[in-house]
Amino acid sequence: MADQKDSDPEKDDTHLFRDAVKGTRRLKTTTVKPYRSRIKPIPVQRLKDEQLVITETLDPAPFDVNLEQGDELIYSLPGVQQSVMKKLRRGQLSIEAELDLHRLTSDQAHAELMDFIVRCQRQHIRCIRVIHGKGLSSKNQIPVLKNRVNKWLRQWDNVLAFCSARPFDGGNGALYVLLKRI
Repeated sequence: MADQKDSDPEKDDTHLFRDAVKGTRRLKTTTVKPYRSRIKPIPVQRLKDEQLVITETLDPAPFDVNLEQGDELIYSLPGVQQSVMKKLRRGQLSIEAELDLHRLTSDQAHAELMDFIVRCQRQHIRCIRVIHGKGLSSKNQIPVLKNRVNKWLRQWDNVLAFCSARPFDGGNGALYVLLKRI
């Protein structure tokens, strides 16, 4: 019975542990890094969708020769009040910014127009004038930019309405454009 009192189970466990870890040294840090770091997930589908939107926006619209030099343009989204359209057509809305697309290629004009509209919206500009020209120096007197600008503006959701300008603002060679508020 005396042997049982001398052997303490806690001392035996401590002694066994120290024998087991003999020859090892203590780590300097208390945190252990995983064998492999986790890779952040990449939203592949979202990136593809965003790239598709950019590509579709930058692709030029199909070219139709529907408009001629003297044709007047008018367009509005459903919900634009008739009184607003009447003021736009009469040139009664204050033109806050202007873009002249004369002498630009179709691709250059598309990029400039898109960038201009984005900048105007960021600056809370609502009414702009876009000068596309009448096509007098175009091949066969067909107003290429007029046709393209007509199609581009109809495709962009941030354009509420547009119409041909009054004669002293460029007539059929320019547009008044009403932008959405952001």
